[in-house]
Amino acid sequence: MKKIILLALVSLSSICSSTLHSQVNKNKLGAWYMYFWNTQIKQGPWGFQGDVQYRNWNSIGDLEQLLLRGGLTYTPKNAAIKFTLGYGNIQTGTYGSSNETSMEHRIYQEALFPQKIGERFYLTHRLRHEQRFVENQDFRTRYRYNMFVNVPLNKKEITDHTFYLAFYNELFINGQRKITSNRTVALFDRNRLYGALGYAIKKQMKVQLGIMRQTTDALGKNQMQLSFHHTF
Repeated sequence: MKKIILLALVSLSSICSSTLHSQVNKNKLGAWYMYFWNTQIKQGPWGFQGDVQYRNWNSIGDLEQLLLRGGLTYTPKNAAIKFTLGYGNIQTGTYGSSNETSMEHRIYQEALFPQKIGERFYLTHRLRHEQRFVENQDFRTRYRYNMFVNVPLNKKEITDHTFYLAFYNELFINGQRKITSNRTVALFDRNRLYGALGYAIKKQMKVQLGIMRQTTDALGKNQMQLSFHHTF
C-alpha cells in the first residue's frame, strides 16, 4: 500500500516538472483551492450543486480567479445521469503586481453520467455548454468535455477511509469566435490534465491534493490543486 501511494506522488511530481512556455514566470507553481458541494432535496430528483474556487498565479496572494458557481440539478428516476442548470460569477486577476480585475457572468448547462470499468475504475463523463458575458467583450459561448477517473487503492469502492487516485482531462472549445469588433479567438480554448491522490474521510467527504497542467495557445502552466468534495 505504501509503495502504491509513493508511486502516485512521484507520478504527480513528474507532471509538475514539464516545460512551460509563456510570459508567466515558469518557476512559480500556481495553486487552486476549491470546495465542491452537492445535495438532494428530500431524496427526490431535484437538488443543488456548486463550488467555490480561489485560484492563484503563485501559492497564494496573486489572484488568478475567484469563481463562485451554483446550479439546480435534476436526476431522472432510474437513469444514471444528472442534469444541471447553473450560474457562475468569475473575477479574474492580472498576473504580477497589478490589482486590476475583470468580471464575467456565466450561465451553463451540463450533463453528468457515471461509468464503471472492471472492479476499481470509476469514470464520470461531463458535458457542459456555457454562455459567457465577459467584461468588455461580446457575448461568448464555450463547449467543455471532461472525463474523470477515480481508482480506489485500499478498497474496491470509495467508502470511509479510502485512499484513491484521481485523474481527469478536460477539453474546452470556443463557440463564438469573434469577441470584439477587431478580435477573435481560436477554436481551441484550453486543455486541463490532472492527477491527484485522494482520501475519503467518509463516503460523503473527500479531499484531494494534486497537480493540474493547463495548456492554451499562449500559456502552459502547472497548478497545485487542493480540493474538498462534500455531499450532504
